[in-house]
Amino acid sequence: MSSTEFKAAGLEKLSAEELTALNQWLRERAATVPSAAVSSSGFAPQPDPSDQRGLRNAPSADGDIVSRIPGVFKGWSGGTRFVLENGQEWEALGDSGSLSVDLVDPVVRIKKGLIGAWYLKVDGYNTTAKVRRIK
Repeated sequence: MSSTEFKAAGLEKLSAEELTALNQWLRERAATVPSAAVSSSGFAPQPDPSDQRGLRNAPSADGDIVSRIPGVFKGWSGGTRFVLENGQEWEALGDSGSLSVDLVDPVVRIKKGLIGAWYLKVDGYNTTAKVRRIK
């Protein structure tokens, strides 16, 4: 959900606790969705043969890793660590700039760049962080 859609739905009026309860409700309902529908959304982990360490990614149809950062998310600066809902951990590199937001469970996309670089982007924002995978 983009920030525009989030505001249009009136969700910015909810407290952090209310948003957490809503997200939990949605996750419980998503568990009842057939697995074919979940995997087509890009959230189901699938092996990535290019991952030399044997770790698993969750690539979307366009090859991006798509997941959420669970809980309250305030943004990043160099050195910020991101623990994704899919279990992956990433770290913003020192030359990543910064982003200051106040979000709950944002969807993030991690895209492979040139020469092995990776970039994290929060859906609804144009700023990206150059990241490296920790786990």
